[in-house]
Formats: sequence, structure tokens, C-alpha cells
Amino acid sequence: MTTGKIGVTTENIFPVIKKFLYSDHEIFLRELVSNAVDATQKIRTLSSFGEFKGELGTLDVRVDIDKEKGTLTVTDRGIGMDKEDVDKYINQIAFSGAEEFLQKYKDNANNIIGHFGLGFYSAFMVSKKVEIRSLSYKEGAKGVLWTCDGSPEYSMEECDKSDRGTEITLYLDDDSKEFLEQARIDTLLKKYCRFLPVPVISGKKQEWKDGKMVDTDQDNVVNATEPLWTKKPADLKDEDYLKFYHELMPGMDDPMFWIHLNVDYPFTLTGILYFPKIKNEFDIRKDRIQLYSNQVYVTDQVEGVVPEFMTLMQGVIDSPDIPLNVSRSYLQADTAVKKISGYISKKVAEKLDSMFKSDRKAFEAKWDDIKVFIEYGMLTDEKFFEAARKFYLLKDVEGKYFTLEEYHTLVEGEQKDKDGHLVYLYATDKTAQHSFIQAAEAKGYSVLLLDGQLGTHIVGLLESKLEGISFVRVDSDTPERLIRKTEDKGSGLTANQTEVMTIIFKSQIPEVEKAQFVVGFDAISSEAAPATVTQNEFMRRMQEMAAMQPGMAFYGEMPANYSFTVNTDQPAVKTIIEETQKNVGDKADALLKQIAGINEEISKASQEAKEKNQSVPEMKEQNEKVASLRAELEKEVSDYASTLPKVKQIIDLALLQSGLLKGASLSEFIRRTASLL
Repeated sequence: MTTGKIGVTTENIFPVIKKFLYSDHEIFLRELVSNAVDATQKIRTLSSFGEFKGELGTLDVRVDIDKEKGTLTVTDRGIGMDKEDVDKYINQIAFSGAEEFLQKYKDNANNIIGHFGLGFYSAFMVSKKVEIRSLSYKEGAKGVLWTCDGSPEYSMEECDKSDRGTEITLYLDDDSKEFLEQARIDTLLKKYCRFLPVPVISGKKQEWKDGKMVDTDQDNVVNATEPLWTKKPADLKDEDYLKFYHELMPGMDDPMFWIHLNVDYPFTLTGILYFPKIKNEFDIRKDRIQLYSNQVYVTDQVEGVVPEFMTLMQGVIDSPDIPLNVSRSYLQADTAVKKISGYISKKVAEKLDSMFKSDRKAFEAKWDDIKVFIEYGMLTDEKFFEAARKFYLLKDVEGKYFTLEEYHTLVEGEQKDKDGHLVYLYATDKTAQHSFIQAAEAKGYSVLLLDGQLGTHIVGLLESKLEGISFVRVDSDTPERLIRKTEDKGSGLTANQTEVMTIIFKSQIPEVEKAQFVVGFDAISSEAAPATVTQNEFMRRMQEMAAMQPGMAFYGEMPANYSFTVNTDQPAVKTIIEETQKNVGDKADALLKQIAGINEEISKASQEAKEKNQSVPEMKEQNEKVASLRAELEKEVSDYASTLPKVKQIIDLALLQSGLLKGASLSEFIRRTASLL
């Protein structure tokens, strides 16, 4: 027997492994089983090249638990090791600079293990002692027993071992007794090893007997050695893909379609990505694509490996070009990973383009379900946007679909404004905005339906990418002003009339939560509605985006600003204007004349003070007088307005059309309407 010290420049390696890797301690099983599979693959390769002429026998990896002894053992029948191999691969851990090592890698278990090739040493995260029994495939080799108790000291001696391969026994420490439970081991093997290319056996298959699950005599093989993504697409049927999907994602509805990835240059990449049906809520789950390296599970945190928008997808990616042990920062920085991400994005775009070209009708039938993928991709990936221009579809309120080019051709004749800009009208809710849609269509306009979760964002993107085009929601202005063909005619009111009529209408608008109204007047047409409530396109977009982006909370907290536009050409409004002039016009004119006179006096005094470089006088008395006169004006006019049921009716009709008439105000409108009838 020989003894020695493990070749490492610090004696702190085992405390480091236990302390800093503990949060990831379960990966020890992945590391040991992966090593065993590698050794098994190597003996198979040596045999195929004639370098090993013995009998291969049964090639599998076993994970066995002995509760009484407190051990977990991983056994393979691979190439095995002799004394020299153990000395080279186990006893020599070549790294230096312990302090730098601790600082740089202490927060990431995967990084330590992957960077320094410490896969085997992850066993010490859970063990108080580890034994290796191994017999090399080499002719005349002798068995070797290596033992270490978690200090740099080890012992190594010959042992009797008749079967080729390696057996690693972990004497689990008191904090790791959970790994003596078969259910816990089964869970880990299913997570990390379910697709390894060599059969992995642990425990026995179970059956229901006498009211409970009991072990049978059959070994429990935990993995599928030839997962679907390793096979040729030509050899697979739709039912194969669906079966595999439901194994990966139990309980999910059938996916809409899938993409089988298979490339071997300039990197190796295989996998299957599925497009699931996304529910109405915009719920991005970033843990539904599993990343493998040579069929060994690595992670389900694939940001950086796949484009951001594809985190909505589900499935498997396998690439040996991605190291088994990776950190998130590694994935984000590695150039090979970036190439893989770009390739996946390209393949998804090609698949969608192919579907669109080969069967447009079927593509349109899927559109409402897949557009969230496509729009998210267009928003987050410049190259994907350029590819998607060919198959991105706009849908109108009638349910007809158009490519971007087709829709431009459709509306360019009718929907240009007076400055030559093309205006795309859209609705977000066919039911709530029905009257606005009808009014726009009556003018010969087409109206798009943008009712998806990303509607506001995609509108902004298309405006920035499609030259000379703006999007305007159909309820953001009166129908006559949605696409301004000529200069506005104006209201036809004098300045005094505008002030008085503003008080008439504003004083009767009911309180609407988180809403402010700006009253304006326009001579639209005698056939148009007497009043219309609209919301500024820019502010509404800001508020909608604020709902999805916490950083824009400023806009979300602001009250919604609405334009209340009164149509001075409408007969009922004309009558109200005439009656108001007749009943309160003279009094209002007199008050406004006094206000104007005092304001002129204030302005003149301010101007004179400035010319003499003197401070502007307060003129408190004059300002108080103006405030008093204005209060008198507003009371006089609003008191009169309260006697005009037609004013309230016009206001409520406009609010009702915009979905803003609710609660007590709605009840009052119904009562008033009944009395007017």
C-alpha cells in the first residue's frame, strides 16, 4: 500500500468544496454518472477500433444505495483505471493561487467544477469518505483501491477485482442522508440522466400489490438511451414528436408545431423545439427549454443560448460545444454560444417562412396563437425582424389577413393625410370600439385589429421600421379627424362663446375615476355625433406600456386625459348654443368684459414695471377681483347648464360610446332617457 498527498497547492480544497459548493450539492450524482458513462463509451469506441479485443459484455451504469452502511455506489464496466491512471487523474489536481480561486469562483459550484475538472471531487460535497475500486481494460492490469477521507491524504493499494470498470463508493456524511432515499435518487437521475446514451440502473421497477407499491425483480432503467432528437427527422412521425413532447411537458395541451434542429457545422447542435399554445395572459416561463451536452442535462436557464423571444418555446437543445459545467455569465459571453443562438433564430424564421409559403391558409389559422412568439421575436431580435417581414400578418376587424406589403397596397389610395403620410387605423377591442370602427368604415377606411398582449409595442416598432406610416387607434379622435385630409374648419364660435360653452359642458361632465377631460369645439358636420370622447394616442400608449413596464410607473399613475369634442354643426348643439346666448349671453359678456379690462390693467402695469427695471407689483386686489368675477361667471353659467337635460344627454352619450359611463352616472342616464321619451 502507498500513501501520499493529493497534488494541490492548498490544503483547503475539501472545505472549499463542502462550503462553497453546498448549494449545488446534488450535482455530484450527475458528475459521477457522467464520468461512468464516458468510461463506458470509451471502451465501446476502443472495441470498435480493435484496440480492445475482449468481451464487452453488458454495458450499463448502476447507482446502488446501502442504507445500513450509509453508502451510495456508482458502478460502470468502462475502461477502468490502473495505479498510474489513478495517480494521474485523481491524485493530481493542478491549480494554483488558492486565494484568487476562492474569490473568483466561490459563488458558483458549476464554475469551480467545470473550470478545474473537479467532477469526481464533487463527491466530497456529500461524503466523509470516498473509495474507488477499479480494474483497467489493459491486458495484465491489476485492481486498485483508492481511499480518501476528505483531507489531502489518501491511500492506494492493489485489490482483488475481477470485473473491468470502476466502482465509486461514497460514505455519506450526516448532512447528506437524503441521498440514501431511493425516491430522492430517482428524482435526480430523472433530472440529470434521463437521456444518457448508456443504460443507467437504480433500484427495481415497482408494481402495485396488496395496497402498496413493492419492488419487482426487474432492474429499473431510468433513462432513454436514444432520445428523439438524436434520430433523423425522416424516420419520425408526428405521433413520435407528440409523444416525446408529453413526456417532457406532462399535462400540457398538444403543441401547434415543432422544429427539429440538426446541424454539424460550424458547431454541433441537435434538439427539438415546440411551439405551445400560449394562454391569454402574457406568462413568460424561462425554464421550459432544457439544455443538454452529449445527452447530459446541464440547465433549464437557457437565456443566452436561445434568443430571448424563444424562452416562450418548450423542448430540448443538445450541443457538445457547450461545456457540461457552465455559468450564466459564461453563456452570455461565449462566442460559440452566440453563434448557436443566431442559428436557432434563423432556423425558426425559416420554418415559419416555409409554413407560410407552403400553406398560407393553415398558417393564417394558427396566426392568433403564434403571433405572440413572432411579435416578441421582432421586438427583441433585429435579424429575426428582418426575416419576419415576409410572413408577419396584419389582421383587420373582418378577420382578413394581409402581409405588410399587401396592406400597404390596400390602403395607400384612401388613407393618406393632407401631408402625404399613410395612416393605419386599428382597434384593440371590436366590441368596446364598435361604433368608432363603424364610423371609420363608413368613411371607406380599413381598420386593423391589434388585440394581442404586445399590441402597443408592435405598433411602435412598425412605425419605426415602416417609413412614412403612423398607427392611430380608431377611438383616438373623431372619425373626420382620424386622417386629416384638409385643415380644420374651426368651431364657428366667438372667444366669449367658447368660454361660456366650455363651462356649460365641463360643469356637467360626471366624475370619472382617474380621468380628466379637456373640452373643445369643432364644426365637424351636421350628420356626425353631437360630442365624442377620445384619448390622445401618445399618452394612451405610454399608459399601456406602463402597465407592462414597472420603470414607466410615472405614466401609469397619471390620470387618463380625454378630449371631449363638441360638434358645433350638430343641430342639437346649435340649439344649445343659441339658447345659452339668449339666456346668459349678455350677463356672461358683461362679466368677461370686466375680467378682460382688469387683466389688461394688470398686464399694462407689469409691462411698465419691466420697462423701468422695477419689480412687478403684486396687484392683489385686481387678481382677487378677477377670481371673484370668474367664480360668478362659472356659477351663473353652470347653474343654467344644470337646467338643460340635453347637455347631460349629449355628454352621457359620448361617455357611453367610450365605455366611460358607469355606476350612478349610468343609472341617471337611463332614468333621464326614459323621462325624455
